[in-house]
Amino acid sequence: MNSTELKKREDALKSVLTQAGNIALRHFQTRQPGSYTLKGNQDFLTEADALVEQYIRSELLKQFPEDGLLGEETGGAVNTPQLWVVDPIDGTANFARGIAHFCVSIAFVEDGVTLLGGIYNPATDEIYLARKNAYAQKNGLPLTVADTGRLQEATFELGWSNRVTQQRYLDAYKSVLLMGANVRRGASGALALAWVAEGRTDGYAELHMNAWDCLAGLLLVEEAGGRIGTFPSSHAEIAQGGAILASAPNIAEPFASSVSISLK
Repeated sequence: MNSTELKKREDALKSVLTQAGNIALRHFQTRQPGSYTLKGNQDFLTEADALVEQYIRSELLKQFPEDGLLGEETGGAVNTPQLWVVDPIDGTANFARGIAHFCVSIAFVEDGVTLLGGIYNPATDEIYLARKNAYAQKNGLPLTVADTGRLQEATFELGWSNRVTQQRYLDAYKSVLLMGANVRRGASGALALAWVAEGRTDGYAELHMNAWDCLAGLLLVEEAGGRIGTFPSSHAEIAQGGAILASAPNIAEPFASSVSISLK
């Protein structure tokens, strides 16, 4: 894609991300306790998820009708070379329970390569943006991953998915703790990756993660100087999801080994 076309999408991403976040925030501020349903075990859904994704889909495909869009709530296919990958609200369990740790996540991919990514937590007004081989920023300021060099100083975040056995997660958790690292869980994988890019944490791993949760964050980490795993290895793999890893560079190899996820 030429630079002019990519710039159009970069501008659209910033605008749509901000407006989508504002819609999510209005719903968050007026939510009623218990106003959610479950799609599955610990898989929350709110009215805001669908409304935010509808807005994003409408705006992006109105401007770029030739592009495809894969969204968490409305689905889509990956059979176009230019593809938007959207999570309208990542951290829905937090959102549903009134915890201000959630975000909108949007990535733009061409032929399996993520070129643009944006993550916005409207509750804290933190906007993370990345463009491949160009920048990673938060609210306009450059991001840099942590320079942590000792595992005993490190804090990692581990995600959770019911697509992987509980024993596999327990093994990974135990392995990280035995290295001497601290482990946390914030329940938003997209923000977890943004925090790695920002240096708030030293690494994030999830044994299976959907593309809409992670593509924007993985680009942020890579452009901020971090290391990531191999997902996605192809355009087609975006539809399947996979094992996700992101880390500060000095401790990436032992972290990857502890959770059995290969580095790129």
